[in-house]
Amino acid sequence: MLFFGGEEEDQQKGPFFYRTHQAYQMERSLELANTTRVQQFVLLGLSTRPDIRDALFAIFLTLYLLTLLENALIIYLICSHSELHKPMYFFLGNLSCLEMCYVSVTMPSLLVGLWTGPYQVPFTACMTQLFFFIVLICTECTLLASMAYDRYVAICRPLHYPLLMRPQVCLGLSLSSWLGGLVVSVAKTTCIASLSYCGPNVLNQFFCDVSPLLNLSCTHVALTELVDFISAIVIFCGTLLVSLASYAAIGATVLRMPSAAARRKAFSTCASHLVVVGIFYSAALFIYCRPSRIKSMDLNKVLSVIYTVVTPMCNPVIYCLRNKEVHAVLWKTLNRP
Repeated sequence: MLFFGGEEEDQQKGPFFYRTHQAYQMERSLELANTTRVQQFVLLGLSTRPDIRDALFAIFLTLYLLTLLENALIIYLICSHSELHKPMYFFLGNLSCLEMCYVSVTMPSLLVGLWTGPYQVPFTACMTQLFFFIVLICTECTLLASMAYDRYVAICRPLHYPLLMRPQVCLGLSLSSWLGGLVVSVAKTTCIASLSYCGPNVLNQFFCDVSPLLNLSCTHVALTELVDFISAIVIFCGTLLVSLASYAAIGATVLRMPSAAARRKAFSTCASHLVVVGIFYSAALFIYCRPSRIKSMDLNKVLSVIYTVVTPMCNPVIYCLRNKEVHAVLWKTLNRP
């Protein structure tokens, strides 16, 4: 009879017990409602203003296609010409492949948001996009550091270059870049996906990013923030220090060159590389190297555009298309009968 007493039996125990029991049931219902897992997120996109979305869509679609074309051309030239089968171009080919994947992870959702306005994305799709985005951004950081080290060896230790940058070393550095990005992404995505999202489910961003997702979590995120912060310090700051140390050593070596023309050429190359590295790391560090959740503001979206759209488009021009050897094989390809 214990299970069949119902509400009448509770009322017989007194009004205080009845009111307490009702309050408990209501609190329990609210608790269950609040722990309901969000099944989809709403991406607000780059802009919610209909009057400028069409123009932005045309601009970013052009940038997307241009980025794919530039990087595909570089990969083709490096693979099809034996004179470009060198360590530097091996890394540049890896970078171009990475950039094509990188923009293809974030740019389609940006274009969809500009075409349709705010739209819904399933939870699984959001976490999948986040996983690949973290893999690629971490891999790019490590790859840029490897490329800076390659230039350091070529300029500062030219006699040891064939030994220090032999094919096995180049392959190891490239694989380590991709593997490091994969490990970091698995750890960060697992932590973020395991959080509870009770609502609201609106992301003020054009793709599924770390900070906006942490802002929406309704559970304690201290461990996730710690993992995010440590990985950001190791990946971003660690690779940035390697790049800066390499270019500083290159600068010191260039200053000792007797030829003014050689110094100008080397400084021109290093300066353009440092501009790309500086823009990429400045935007990324501002957003990710923080120990606490940050507000997803319009400024963050602008900075996200810089390292998800601008740098992938500029990297092929800075690293390859200004290079004389690349110019030579490109001209040979265009004039092939």
